[in-house]
Formats: sequence, structure tokens, C-alpha cells
Amino acid sequence: MLAGEYPPRWGGLGTATHHLASAMVADGHQVSVITRHTSWLGVGAYPSTDLQGVEVHPVAWAPVPMAFTRSYGRAALRQLRHLHRQTPVDIVHLHCPMIALTSRQIRSIRAQIAPVVATMHGTWLGEKDGLRLASRAGESSAWLNPNDLAILLTARWYARFERAAVQNVDVVVANSEATRQDLIDRYSPPDGWRCEVVYCGIDPDLFHPLEVDGSDGMERALALRRRYQPSATSIPGDADSPFLLAVGRLAGRKGFRSLVRSMPRIVENHPHAHLLIVGRGGMRSRLERDARRLGLSTNVSIESSMAFEDLAMAYRATDLVIHPALYEGQGLIPLEAMASGRPILTVGRPPLTEMVGEEVGRLFEPGDTDDIARVVCELLKNPGVWAHLGEAGRRLIDGRKEFTQGGASERMLSFYAELKK
Repeated sequence: MLAGEYPPRWGGLGTATHHLASAMVADGHQVSVITRHTSWLGVGAYPSTDLQGVEVHPVAWAPVPMAFTRSYGRAALRQLRHLHRQTPVDIVHLHCPMIALTSRQIRSIRAQIAPVVATMHGTWLGEKDGLRLASRAGESSAWLNPNDLAILLTARWYARFERAAVQNVDVVVANSEATRQDLIDRYSPPDGWRCEVVYCGIDPDLFHPLEVDGSDGMERALALRRRYQPSATSIPGDADSPFLLAVGRLAGRKGFRSLVRSMPRIVENHPHAHLLIVGRGGMRSRLERDARRLGLSTNVSIESSMAFEDLAMAYRATDLVIHPALYEGQGLIPLEAMASGRPILTVGRPPLTEMVGEEVGRLFEPGDTDDIARVVCELLKNPGVWAHLGEAGRRLIDGRKEFTQGGASERMLSFYAELKK
């Protein structure tokens, strides 16, 4: 697998690749991941982390917005050829768009190394559209963020590498129906094009409902909640002091400023409500300033990161999970919330609506502060339905194997087996 993100470099793409690779190793397969070194020079030890049997090969890359995809791609291709000389590779799996390879490079991999699968975790042009929507929603000015500015200015040029992947690999994998349609609309795939939809799955054993059968799960969840709500006495809490959770990268396209700006109305109706945001990124200081300006310093907390186990406990400790993203290729947060038995509130647009409906949560207009507050407050007025929504979410995860790591791994392995014949 060639993936521009991988632990400890977390992100949606890195998390999805980690889950998929780990599931395949658990099934007895040998998986090597070629990723960007945490040091852009590619020097020094790669930070140790629990990689669950996955062999990780970090490579150097140029620390330039968007251009890193090309430098990393060239370095990854060299490393791939080196690995193939040592132990023949059966399948090459590209995780796009954070690796930029030309049509010629992809064809050379197919001819000289192995068949190629490419998972499209969204598109650069989709990211650009998300930035424009974020700007209209007052999320942030892309001109103040070098990465966002680079996407706005160069997305169309870098889209050529996405087109190269779409038109030259053996199998294209889209992480949602929305992404598949995006590829069709933007890149005019050739006749005979094969594109399969495989959702990035979550671990239903790690993300699971709160145990209330006498184990220490309740105590540990309550202890985590009390870090932010010292007066908390039970889970779920009462409607006056709900604990709200939002998870994701702190970037304008994720909609967190709209969520924070919705909190005054929520707090007006539920004075002791607390919002915990878990994520890292350049917007943290801006979100904290927004919270102070709105008088919400005691109602909003931000954690840059959490270990998987702690994050899973945070889901179990919360009352409602809110995912306000303005653009997603797919989005793992709703699946993690449902697996944890918690109601999920998110935007009423694809691809989120492919996973979330009124039976498991609620939907609101993206970037609409008033609508976010309205939907949250309406659900908080009726705490009696929280458990029903959470239980329905867990049933959905249990009933739809394609939303789990095991289901995603099984689908991918079936494609690999076909290509090896």
C-alpha cells in the first residue's frame, strides 16, 4: 500500500489505511505500507506505534503544500521497486489523492511489478468545492491557510493525477457512492472502466456501546466525562447538561466554527451543555478565540488527539455526536458514533446521507449555524429517544458488514484475488 498518511501521521486517509492494513494482517496476509516519513528529510527513527503487524517503510518528501504528493510519489515508487526486488509484490494499492503518479508511472507498475488498485478517498476538486462552501459559511479564510490556499489555486492542475489513476489502474475503489459519482462527473472514465464502492470500515469491537453490566466501563467513561463536566453523575446525562462530541481535523472544510457558533443558542436552552472537539489542525487557536468571544470558555474544550482506546471511550461517554463537515469523501465519524451506540447528527448531504438517516440521528444544513442549533436543541428536548437512536445505529453497523473493517478487507481481498489470476 502506498499511502501519504499512516500512523503516527493521523488523518482520515491514514486512519482508513491503518484499519484496512491491520484487518488484512489479522487475516494472515503480509502487508507493507510505504508512507511519508514524519521527518520530511526522511532521517531519524520512525516513531514507534502499535502497527499491528504491518511493515511500514517511511520515505522522504518535500514539505510544500500539494507538491508533496509528487515528491512523495516518486520516493514511494523507488521504495516499491526496491521492495519488489527483495520479495515479489502481488498487488499494489494506491491511496489517492495524497499520492500523485503519472499515467506512465502507473502503467510501469502494472507492467513491471503487479496489478494496481486505487482507492479514491475523495478528490482535490471536491476539496476545492468544500473550501468555497466553507468560505461562504464563514468557516475560515482559505487565504490564511497555506494548505487551503494551495488547494484552491492548484487543485485543477493536480486533478490530472487523479485522472491518471482513474484511467490507468486495474480497479478503482471509491469510498462512497458520492465519490464514485464525483469521479464519473469530473473525469469521464473510459469504456470498460471498473469502479467498486467500498466504504472505509471501522472496528466494531473497539467502538462499541457502553457496558452497564457491572464492569468498570461505566466508571471509566464517567471519569473521562468528568474531565470536562466535573458535575456529571451519570451517562447518559440529563437534558440540561448534555455532553456533546465532535471529532475531525481542525480545518475549515470540517465545519467546526459553525458548530461552535451554534453553541450560544444551545447553552441558552441547556445551560450546562459541554462540547468536546477532538482533532488537530491550524484552526485550534481560532476556535478557542471564538469560544472565548462567545462566552463559552467553560462550555467548549478541544483536545488535539487521543489514543484510539481513549477516543472510543469518549464516544461511549458522550450523549450526542455531531459531525458538521462541509465536504467528505466518506467520513468515519458517523460510523464510529453508531458503533458506539450514540445518536449522530450530521449534514443532510451525500455521502453522509449514505450512512445516516433519521432512524439513527438527525440531519442539518451544512454550515447553517441556526439549523445546527435547532436540530441539536430539538433532540435535547427529548432525551428519551437518545437510547433508541443509539441502539438503531449499532444495529445498522451489525447488520451492514460493509461498514466494518472486516467487511472492507473481505471486499478488497476479493478484488486482489481476481487480479492475481
